[in-house]
Amino acid sequence: MTEKAEALLEKMKELNLGFSSMPFNSLMTLYAKTGHPEKIPAIIQEMKASSIMPDSYTYNVWMRALAAVNDISGAERVIEEMKRDGRVAADWTTFSNLASIYVEAGLFEKAERALKELENRNAHRDLSAYQFLITLYGQTGNLSEVYRIWRSLRLAFPNTANISYLNMIQVLVNLKDLPGAEKCFKEWESGCATYDIRVTNVMIGAYAKEGRLENAEELKERARRRGADPNAKTWEIFSDYYLRNGDMKLAVDCLEKAIDTGRGDGGKWVPSSETIRTFMRHFEQEKDVDGAEGFLEILKKAVDDLGVEVFEPLIRTYAAAGRTSPVMLRRLKMEKVEVSEASKKLLEAICVE
Repeated sequence: MTEKAEALLEKMKELNLGFSSMPFNSLMTLYAKTGHPEKIPAIIQEMKASSIMPDSYTYNVWMRALAAVNDISGAERVIEEMKRDGRVAADWTTFSNLASIYVEAGLFEKAERALKELENRNAHRDLSAYQFLITLYGQTGNLSEVYRIWRSLRLAFPNTANISYLNMIQVLVNLKDLPGAEKCFKEWESGCATYDIRVTNVMIGAYAKEGRLENAEELKERARRRGADPNAKTWEIFSDYYLRNGDMKLAVDCLEKAIDTGRGDGGKWVPSSETIRTFMRHFEQEKDVDGAEGFLEILKKAVDDLGVEVFEPLIRTYAAAGRTSPVMLRRLKMEKVEVSEASKKLLEAICVE
């Protein structure tokens, strides 16, 4: 993909098309997304050599690229260059970007100074700026600032959107302020125009993590009564809870409900690779061939190609249980799965008539 983008940019140069920062920004964004941040400084130098004026997006991508290779001082120099240049004013997104870089580097004092700059530059009371402030203060562990910004957001936006409550409650849960999260949730619940299952899921997840299954179940049913049916995430939370607590039947049942519910956009919901590995590891340890095969039937609803990470533990489960499967080799061939030498040896005992 990057080669095609690079070729297109070269073609534009050959045609002497008038350039702005946009095509360069697009290429730099592509480099960042494909794991090649080290290529971005060369694009910046090319822009400078061609007298193409950077915009705030250019500076933000450049800062991110330097941070990705652990050059924090380089990201700081970008801010200084931006100030010296004077043609592009740093806005709140610039300092949100810088604060995020500092947070990821564990430089919380510098992050909070950048957040103060962000706040000062939010003259137009942009909702996204408030939400970034809450999230980033949360990541620094500064609960008092999280609440202070939340009060400012509520004053600026009295009809506070579901997404703002979702963000705030998630931050409070992450900071282990469950009483504060409950209070915020009740405030949202009492005044929301639309009962949003995503907000409820944050509290369900918090209760499940604390082992408070009864509270989580009660909240799920309350949401249903308010017209918000459980989504895939809801069922995933309950599946994870039962999985952690060793109730495999209920864990599998909830996972199947998540798969059957699907994504909100109509697409398939697919459990994470780690979740699949955890289930398969359990079946192998318990020598539960029937459980493993039943789990695979459920997975097939969501996953087109099951792959080696499913079939190798399945083979080991058959071997551990002393069970045979004359069709296993045929299944592997149909699924186009190539297993390890160790699994091939086990197949010799499993695939007998």
